[in-house]
Amino acid sequence: MAKQRKILLTVTVLYTLLVLYFMFFAFGRGEASDNVSGYTFIFVPDNFLHLPAPADLMPPTLMDLVGFGNTLAFIPFGILIPWLYRVGFVRFISLFFIAILVLETIQALTFLGSFDINDALQNTIGAALGFGAYKLGFRYRSLGRNLVATAISGVILFIALWGLGAAVDKIITKVEGPFTAITEWTDTSGNSSTGDKPGSIQINGQQIPLRNTLYGAENGDSSTFTYKSVGQTIFSFHYGNPEPTDYSGDVSVTLDGREIMSNSGELQRTDPDLFPGLFEIPLEPGDELKITVRGEMKVWDAGYKRMQYFWN
Repeated sequence: MAKQRKILLTVTVLYTLLVLYFMFFAFGRGEASDNVSGYTFIFVPDNFLHLPAPADLMPPTLMDLVGFGNTLAFIPFGILIPWLYRVGFVRFISLFFIAILVLETIQALTFLGSFDINDALQNTIGAALGFGAYKLGFRYRSLGRNLVATAISGVILFIALWGLGAAVDKIITKVEGPFTAITEWTDTSGNSSTGDKPGSIQINGQQIPLRNTLYGAENGDSSTFTYKSVGQTIFSFHYGNPEPTDYSGDVSVTLDGREIMSNSGELQRTDPDLFPGLFEIPLEPGDELKITVRGEMKVWDAGYKRMQYFWN
């Protein structure tokens, strides 16, 4: 037993050193620290149960592997430590979480990483899975049977966590709702416009079908329309100079008074492959867009998709 314990302690120490190497020195952390000018602390938890979806693994990226590693790499601690020392779950997981918080803080203070509460929670969940696998697996007199049962238990618990994370992600993640067209717009003069409703327009020799209303400036002057988001939305519209055209005019967009987009008919003349153009932007509640159309420029199929939970 003493020999087995010595081997077990050696394995635990070596594995701990390996994990510490990856936490502080792997992935070019040393070189990257030279370019870091401030500490990074993330205290707000996200969906820390989330793991990369199977579709994301075709092929896997480095971030996918890191996502799995944050949990998988810490499962062995939940097996090795209670195997070495008789310790209850609450005490084990509390001390382990505190140790991870200390390591995360050192990472941030040394510029070799960041303090991320999500990483700490994922690491601790990995250790909790290992502890559960150990308790479920070590029920036999044979060491071999114990190890096999523990491995099987660990795989089952990890798959259960993977499924739980996907379910939570689906519940808390908003998705795009159906497109809602803007069929009537009020410009800055207070006039309400229902726009024009042709079936299609021609741009660069292509016939472009219109789903909804076409808006433009009256008499080649300029018109400004306002959209104010009442929730989390994705606002969009298409734009371009319909033919025949002299490529006059332009379209610009401001967000809360700051210009975020500007395009002109002259650009359409010099780079026709960019037209018809599509403008799309995610908006938060209260964000205000002003769309100004001048000359022969037109915008159409303006509208938004509300971000909503799947049950809505």
